[in-house]
Amino acid sequence: MTTNLVQKLTANLFVDAIEPCIAFWKDRLGFTTTAEVPEGDKLGFAILSNGPVELMYQSWESLEKDVPGAFSSTRGRSTGLFIEVSDLDAVERAMKGATQLFPRRRTFYGMDEIGVREPGGHAVVFAQPAKQDGK
Repeated sequence: MTTNLVQKLTANLFVDAIEPCIAFWKDRLGFTTTAEVPEGDKLGFAILSNGPVELMYQSWESLEKDVPGAFSSTRGRSTGLFIEVSDLDAVERAMKGATQLFPRRRTFYGMDEIGVREPGGHAVVFAQPAKQDGK
């Protein structure tokens, strides 16, 4: 298998409404909107970025028009995002008021993490390598 065949991975999250999702990422973590595609009186598609991190959102309505029936069995299922961060304390403050999935915890795989639900219904886990005791 050729190495470096995959150059980039960007999550495309399917949701009922994109606008609350954009506000979540922009207001809490400083993402910017790099593309918006209207679908009637609301958005059908959007791309958000923050440095090298990129997220795409597409409405179910837009998706069905774009590729009819292709993703119908996906509806109602959720994707979880695992995002490694440099300052979990700052992210925890930024997530104040968001729907909490679980409070801060230390995992068996050496991460400190918190879990929230973004407005589109997807689980988002923010994690930072755990500091060693006494260091």
